[in-house]
Amino acid sequence: MKDKVIHNLLTYTIAAIWFTNGMFCKVLNLAPRHQQIVAGILGYKYSRTLTILIGLSEIAMSIWVLSNIKTRLNAIFQIIIIATMNTLEFLLVPDLLLWGKYNSVFAILLIIGIYYNEFYLHKKLAQQN
Repeated sequence: MKDKVIHNLLTYTIAAIWFTNGMFCKVLNLAPRHQQIVAGILGYKYSRTLTILIGLSEIAMSIWVLSNIKTRLNAIFQIIIIATMNTLEFLLVPDLLLWGKYNSVFAILLIIGIYYNEFYLHKKLAQQN
């Protein structure tokens, strides 16, 4: 039972991270730094449109996380997206990151959390059923 509670808590937390970053930081532009990051990597001309599209994609990811559909594929996508996004930011625009190059520490912790939730807890719960 404890594993189920931890799994659910991690799942909702991961979905909330995607939703919050997508809706509030990008779509509603409550953290303009996100658009500056997009502009620094992809150019300024379409940075607002691209930021909104990225935000909508993050909202879609939060829905996918909560849907419990193809959870293993979802976890792999999340890990690849987070690793790629943070590597690009680390190399190209570290001055725009909230914690500078230390952002990578939080990215790694999130990746570990996603991995643990799917490939350890979810697998363990499936074997118990």
